[in-house]
Amino acid sequence: MENSNRVGKLGAMLLGVFLIVGGVYAPSAHATASTIIWGPSTDIQPFKTWHLTSDFYVPSGRDATDARPSTITNLGLTTGVLPFKNLNAEVGFDVKSGTGVDNSPVYFNTKAGIPENAYGPFFPALAVGIFDVGTSNNKTNFDVVYARAAKTFSVGGFSLGRFSVGGFTGNKNLLTYNGKASNDGIRLGWERPLTEISDKWWVGADYQGSKSSYGSSNFGVSYNFTPTTSVIFGYDIYNNKDLVDTYTVQLDINF
Repeated sequence: MENSNRVGKLGAMLLGVFLIVGGVYAPSAHATASTIIWGPSTDIQPFKTWHLTSDFYVPSGRDATDARPSTITNLGLTTGVLPFKNLNAEVGFDVKSGTGVDNSPVYFNTKAGIPENAYGPFFPALAVGIFDVGTSNNKTNFDVVYARAAKTFSVGGFSLGRFSVGGFTGNKNLLTYNGKASNDGIRLGWERPLTEISDKWWVGADYQGSKSSYGSSNFGVSYNFTPTTSVIFGYDIYNNKDLVDTYTVQLDINF
């Protein structure tokens, strides 16, 4: 019964994505699923653009047993699949290691959304999606479903950056804290190009609720080596203080 309920929820979410696609369209982005530092952003890869990412999460210290947790690596590929101006979608997958379930390393993701200002100057960016859809039942099928809205603000011509808010829910059997479900919560984000220094620099922060291994505050800066290649240097502080914080380095290439 539990598995059938989960399949139903996943099917309903995917149906919702396709209803957005079908309902909004009438004939007439950046870091897999595209992220801020860790949590998915409202950015979506343009049509036929392929996005390759290689992410590393390195523990900053030792855990309560004086052991150093494994470094987690993530190699991901995402591509844009819709040719429309005011509606975008992407699909992708990640291959992870160091998670403790390396015999099932493949995870899938998809996202659909509407870009900022698509229907007027006050219209926010909107996105709905799912990520970390693993292939091993109740081991890697985290199935994190989320929705997010984002808007850029400025005062007197000075950009305050883009702010975002949303929420998520995932597999209650895997997203836990002290043996109890901790599988949903709020998502917050802020990001801004540092044009006062250079068009190549960017700074951002995001937050995801819950005390599961997904719950964290994340901070980072990015540098664009070329228009299609960038690297993020960041730090992750986990809501569950039993988890060791991590440094993250993320290389992103569009082609």
